[in-house]
Amino acid sequence: MQPKGAFHITVILHNVLASAEIGRLLGYLHKSRRGWAFTGAGVSTPSGIPDFRGPDGLWRKYDPERVSTIEAFEKRPEEFFSFWMHRFELMRKAEPNEVHRMLARLEELGYLKGVITQNIDGLHRKAGSKTVLEIHGNAWTGTCRGCGRKYELEWMAERVREEGVARCGCGALVKPDVVLFGEQLTPAFDRAWEEVRRCDLLFVLGSSLQVWPAAELVPLAARNGATVIIANRDPTPYDDLADLVIRGELAELARKVLRCLEKEGT
Repeated sequence: MQPKGAFHITVILHNVLASAEIGRLLGYLHKSRRGWAFTGAGVSTPSGIPDFRGPDGLWRKYDPERVSTIEAFEKRPEEFFSFWMHRFELMRKAEPNEVHRMLARLEELGYLKGVITQNIDGLHRKAGSKTVLEIHGNAWTGTCRGCGRKYELEWMAERVREEGVARCGCGALVKPDVVLFGEQLTPAFDRAWEEVRRCDLLFVLGSSLQVWPAAELVPLAARNGATVIIANRDPTPYDDLADLVIRGELAELARKVLRCLEKEGT
């Protein structure tokens, strides 16, 4: 028996995606009854938010050990907040793009149950997605490491501008509600695992699939017989597990899908 990936189809997007391939993608979605999307940073780059591992990604310019670990937050909070706070504010001001809107529409039509995301920018909810599992948290709030009090991003940003760090009235640091390297994923990951274990389709978009344990969701879906679709600019370690691989600009893909949905009258 051939492995599942032996007959997977790779579509290279240049300027135009063939309508036949859009039809193949939509055909898989139409057949799905328990489909989920799984998204990474590449979904938000069209909204002006830099990714991490691409050619111009943040980790090519900065050492994540210095600015994105729990140890960095605890031992070098000024450096941590200097790096992250203006990026968090950029996320807050960003607007959803065609990819976010496509996924919200697919959920509205019942083709997807929801979105599992590595992103911390909140743009899936802003675009109208109802069920969003933020397995790496989100940047819109923070929690005091001492007393547990919650704070909004605007409050944290103001404290950082004035004092260099965000510190609660009790004296402890306020940590943004995002998962840093060295921390456990949010409880949403437990639900994501169960949903993917039972899903019949996993539509992966804009993820390098290099961050664990989040990347484990793809082989989990494949092992349980789900259709796996991977849409990403660059190859991923799990392309051979996919039934359909699409490489290219996700915004172009989303525009084509939305146009087809309009023509279908849905």
